[in-house]
Amino acid sequence: MSVVSISMPEALLERIDEFADEHGYSGRSEVVREGTRTLLEEFQGRNIDGQKHTCTVMVVFEYCQPAVQQRLTGVRHEYDAIVSATTHAHVREQYCMELYVLEGTTEALSGFVNTVRAVPDVRAVNYSIASFGRDPIGQHIE
Repeated sequence: MSVVSISMPEALLERIDEFADEHGYSGRSEVVREGTRTLLEEFQGRNIDGQKHTCTVMVVFEYCQPAVQQRLTGVRHEYDAIVSATTHAHVREQYCMELYVLEGTTEALSGFVNTVRAVPDVRAVNYSIASFGRDPIGQHIE
């Protein structure tokens, strides 16, 4: 097995150590390996015949970070073809939240989420995908 060196804030490293202890992991490496596998597999299995999905993406960042807002606006324009709507809100006193509604293929949604995750100083990225498939939605029950 290869050894990889990564940099991360001390607070995150402490959280990883606590998580490993609380959940019975053998150490940091096992936690990072599992997290990496989960991240790499999160969009697999949804790519069916180029089917489109609807996705909401919530991005949280500190209020005092205007460069983050500017970069997110750039991402929004880069992915204009799949962004249906956006909204901005203030959360608590120190955070801003951007909410995006997307519609596109798994590849496009994955690209958007991964691009947003790469924006420096983003505190959290959460998303939810709804796959409607080919079945009619809301069929009437007689």
